[in-house]
Amino acid sequence: MTERATPFYCPYCGDEDLRPQEEPSYAWLCAGCRRVFKVQFVGLNLPQEVKK
Repeated sequence: MTERATPFYCPYCGDEDLRPQEEPSYAWLCAGCRRVFKVQFVGLNLPQEVKK
């Protein structure tokens, strides 16, 4: 991953004042609740074809 996924709000308190955090890499600091968190894409869960 070469870019940060940009969150629009903190998943814990909902505050929108987020700042990039150096460590751990690709983390975000919430200025409201002071939590540091990461956003990570895991994958897609596509529906399987139904065989009739």
